[in-house]
Amino acid sequence: MKSFFKVVQNLLSTKHLLQIGFLSISLIGISLANAAKEEQKASAKQEKAEEHEEEAAALTNEQLKTAGIGLAQVGPADIRETISLYGTVYANGEKIQRVAARFVGTVRTVNKKVGDTVKEGEVLVTVESNESLKTYSITSAISGVVAERHSNVGEQTTDKTIFVIADLSSVWVDVAIFPRDAAKIRVGQTVKVTNPSNDVTGEGKIISVSALGSSTNQSLTARVLLANAEHEWTPGLFVNADVVLAKKTAALTIRNEALQDHEGKQVVFVRSQKGFAPRPVKVGRTDGEVSEVLGGVKAGETYASKNSFIIKAELGKDGAEHE
Repeated sequence: MKSFFKVVQNLLSTKHLLQIGFLSISLIGISLANAAKEEQKASAKQEKAEEHEEEAAALTNEQLKTAGIGLAQVGPADIRETISLYGTVYANGEKIQRVAARFVGTVRTVNKKVGDTVKEGEVLVTVESNESLKTYSITSAISGVVAERHSNVGEQTTDKTIFVIADLSSVWVDVAIFPRDAAKIRVGQTVKVTNPSNDVTGEGKIISVSALGSSTNQSLTARVLLANAEHEWTPGLFVNADVVLAKKTAALTIRNEALQDHEGKQVVFVRSQKGFAPRPVKVGRTDGEVSEVLGGVKAGETYASKNSFIIKAELGKDGAEHE
């Protein structure tokens, strides 16, 4: 009987060893399969990376200049907190001359018309005095343009204004502020002014805030001094005004106009030795001009900051040709 139990015990031990062996083989097989899958994933990832590296638009500096493609580097910038308001452009009231005759007489010559450019010291009108019958000249005290003309040859000057000369090298923008926003606005704040009809932009400073409100539209007025050397701002036109309330610095930023949608992702086109390649990015805070970057690019990298859509079109064209 003892020998019988011993045989049974040996059989059970052998079965147990076989089970362990089969289990070990199974585990080894699973490990090898997992390793193969990981290798396949890594290979696919590498192929995808290489594919993106190959997906680059090679453009020379001359081509960039011709296409108007601007370049910038990823880096720190201020993100602005703004409030959007509306305003109207006016001639700078401190740079207007109303020209009148010193002595009553008859106008003999008129040398300028509305819209003409005038230089300081230039003769506008000659008048023959009624008392002395001598002719004298009336000159402009400032350089500018003729905004108004109220006299013709042969007319009497009396004490009326003959010309209004406006120096438009700077203008005022009167911005309407509603009472709920009045506490946020103060002298010295920066204002970005935009002409909605042609997208021309400029920056000025608030030089005054009215102490009295308007009963017509229930608003206060903030006056912005805006440089106008190129005469891009015409008095009388409506404009948009974004008043900067605060600034916060972000470590990594890109220009908003650099962002493009490419293959379902938001990308910027980063420059490398091979050309411009699309780089998916994650953005955070923005003020409409600059966006904070949370991932996708590194500080110092060069990217297409202006007209990047041309690079996107170039890549699309290359892709169609390869198909």
